[in-house]
Amino acid sequence: MDDKRIYLSLSQQSGFEREYVQKALDTNWITSGGPNVDEFENEIENYYDEETFVTALNSGTSAIHLALILLGVTSGDEVICQTMTFSASANPILYQGAKPVFVDSEPETWNICPEYLEIAIKDRIKKGKKPKAIIAVHLYGNPYKVDEIHAIADRYNIPIIEDAAEAFGSYYKGKKCGNFGDYGILSFNGNKIITTSSGGALISKNQDLKEKAIFYATQSRDHAVHYQHSEIGYNYRMSNICAGIGLGQMKALHSNVEARRENHFFYKDILQSIDNVQLFEVLNEDYFSNYWLNTILIQSNFTNNKTKEDLRLVFEKGNIETRPVWKPMHLQPIFEKYPYYGNKVAEEIFGRGLCLPSGSNLSKEDKNRIKEILVNFFK
Repeated sequence: MDDKRIYLSLSQQSGFEREYVQKALDTNWITSGGPNVDEFENEIENYYDEETFVTALNSGTSAIHLALILLGVTSGDEVICQTMTFSASANPILYQGAKPVFVDSEPETWNICPEYLEIAIKDRIKKGKKPKAIIAVHLYGNPYKVDEIHAIADRYNIPIIEDAAEAFGSYYKGKKCGNFGDYGILSFNGNKIITTSSGGALISKNQDLKEKAIFYATQSRDHAVHYQHSEIGYNYRMSNICAGIGLGQMKALHSNVEARRENHFFYKDILQSIDNVQLFEVLNEDYFSNYWLNTILIQSNFTNNKTKEDLRLVFEKGNIETRPVWKPMHLQPIFEKYPYYGNKVAEEIFGRGLCLPSGSNLSKEDKNRIKEILVNFFK
């Protein structure tokens, strides 16, 4: 049997990238910004069903940072952040000298818990520090409880930064993720649904905000013949070469989502006959997930004390990459001193959760190898 490495989430070319990259080379647009960047932004704006303004950047992290800046988050402010997420969701809070306040997951979507979100808001207000923003994440492509979370945010007049880095192609009640919050975040890292090799985007609600984001992302250069700067700026703009890759990738967005969803149903078919292993999936028909990564929870007490780490090591022996789910931010050494509100739901998920190979280019042979290991491990 072929024992080539099966990766967790490998990028896949659409076949159209080369023409856009070649166009950039032929026209010598080998810099940040440029025609491909403008066209890529237009393609993403056209993807959404309502008016949307997109700024293409060099990473999703940059997009979160700019969203915080545009919301006026400064030193000493507090920002609520979902604890179960990648560190890039929380790091930009510290860039601004602000303080993260972490909120637990709820067990149905694994995303930010409405109950503890409101508890956290009330307690911070009681302590004289109303949160300046909320960062809510669509974890692994599974939308958070949009109605409940936004109702709470509206009640206390706190803006939401919607981290859809893992959820391009996901929906909630027919509306595409990335367009619910005051600002939306996309990532085009190499392991995402589509890639620009590295890159991200900030979604905002009007042209003025987009232009302000571009201003900050291009070193905050004032309108002057000479180089003049009245505000701190950043080198965050997407390159024209990367945007060319993105234009080619956009042509495969739908097929990539479908391939990842097929992976989900492949795992569901295997695991439905295995007791005490739970495949993470959407709560109900209101939710549509791109299933960027397929994840499972192992109840080791009922599987002969076999753990997620045991399974990870068996996969690794078979040259197949798997990965524990995100370690909650409030457990990370850099963040453990900051406030946390919850009931250890995220900790339990971390203790039992494993991410399985989910790339849109998994072959039949790849799936056969994965299935053999899963069935043999649990039988």
